Amino acid sequence: MSITVNGREVAAPADPRVSLLDLLREDLHLPGTKKGCNQGACGACTVLVDGERILSCLALAVQFEGRSVTTIEGIGTPGALHPLQQAFVEHDGFQCGYCTPGQICSAIAMVEEVRRGVPSHVTRDLGAETIALSRDELRERMSGNLCRCGAHNGIVDAIEHAFAEVAA
Repeated sequence: MSITVNGREVAAPADPRVSLLDLLREDLHLPGTKKGCNQGACGACTVLVDGERILSCLALAVQFEGRSVTTIEGIGTPGALHPLQQAFVEHDGFQCGYCTPGQICSAIAMVEEVRRGVPSHVTRDLGAETIALSRDELRERMSGNLCRCGAHNGIVDAIEHAFAEVAA
């Protein structure tokens, strides 16, 4: 059994009880994905699986056999940041930085959800073919990712800047 992590095939753990988060951090030595609450409440462990955001602390690694997992380490490099990573820097979208990897992974998937027309709790017209990414829509969609430092305004500004073509 293998899982693709950041474009590289890795063996799934022999122990089926290993969470995806622990596989990433402990076995693959990818420290970007953070262990926050370890209960699925904070979003610090958010990664992308086939482009969809998931909470890796609540997922067993063996569930992702044959699938593609992307962590913050697979999104940009120090010399070539993803536009959202650059926007976080420019808009002070982090203070301590602990939640930042999960915020970035979540925002990337969130924008794709909007582009596909997936409604949220605050989407006004559920029948609309396109959804405008207003500040309220963005905040609702990112509500599963907490920032204990209070950098939410910078995070929202960074997401709006990086994905201006979707933002309303």
